[in-house]
Amino acid sequence: MDSAARATTTDTARGAALARPSTRPASRAEQLAELRAGLSRPQKELSSRFFYDERGSELFEEITRLPEYYPTRAEREILERHMGTWAERLRSRTVVELGAGSAAKSRLILDALRAAGSLHSYVPVDVSADFLAATARRLRDEYPGLRVEPAAGDFTRRIHLPDRLPSPSLLVFLGGTVGNFAAPEDARLVARFAALMRPGDHLLLGTDLRKDPAVLEAAYDDAQGVTAEFNLNALRVVNEQFGADFDVADFGHRAFYDRELHRIEMHLVAERDVRVRVPGAGDFHIARGESIRTEVSCKYDRPSVRAMLAAAGLRLADWRTDADGRFALSLSVLADDEGGATAVRAD
Repeated sequence: MDSAARATTTDTARGAALARPSTRPASRAEQLAELRAGLSRPQKELSSRFFYDERGSELFEEITRLPEYYPTRAEREILERHMGTWAERLRSRTVVELGAGSAAKSRLILDALRAAGSLHSYVPVDVSADFLAATARRLRDEYPGLRVEPAAGDFTRRIHLPDRLPSPSLLVFLGGTVGNFAAPEDARLVARFAALMRPGDHLLLGTDLRKDPAVLEAAYDDAQGVTAEFNLNALRVVNEQFGADFDVADFGHRAFYDRELHRIEMHLVAERDVRVRVPGAGDFHIARGESIRTEVSCKYDRPSVRAMLAAAGLRLADWRTDADGRFALSLSVLADDEGGATAVRAD
């Protein structure tokens, strides 16, 4: 569930030119092919991108405030404790954030870098244009002089950034979203981010850590049912965007922790035999008790994060957790970037 629809802030101090970044979103034909493939598998699947229209983004923001959902609070704790020191050491001039959300945590990064006197530009990339635009409007009011340029797009695909962004850059991927991609896809996603980096740049990556399964399962199946509503929103989005005829009332929410694979899985379970038509993709039968998997959320430890970064061509430079060891933020550099690694050390 750690994905998002997000917001942004950018500045072009001293006349530095900043072009709007662009992504090539999946075409309708590609998305229909993905729906056809996912709903035809023995374990049916929907991409977690379908959680996110404006309503889905609002529901996710509500989830982050739930008492059971610790990742947001834990990650914020780490940022509050360490971002000031990082800002002074890294002196990042550009922040590229993938999945900025309401920018509540982003503000901690922006404020620290502004206080350090280095911030010139902030470039967000995310999927929900409406939610992104609303957040951008708020940030323009809060950060006079910063140029806010939201860039809606799918950050799981190729990302094109302007050539003249001030260096060094800090790429930011918070919330544990990387865990939505099971290995080796998580490393492939991070490798896409690494491809945007130059010597001296850093990646700030949030990862949820392995812990008591009861704590994990409660975080993905809250007592108020907000996560269930968020999960069901994927069906509404497919209906609205593709003219499908899912009846949301036919499905229930299920979340569980797979101890062997170290991941949470979220499913939509059919409560009766269902036949669904997705125009352009096909007709699908979903038997009572059969499920559509909508998300995986992998949980990590330090060795597994280090291995994922190495597979993506990066090297761990710093590692910090919250006081309870529930969540981690890591800084990494390009594997062959000796200069970047001197800014901070893994302890």
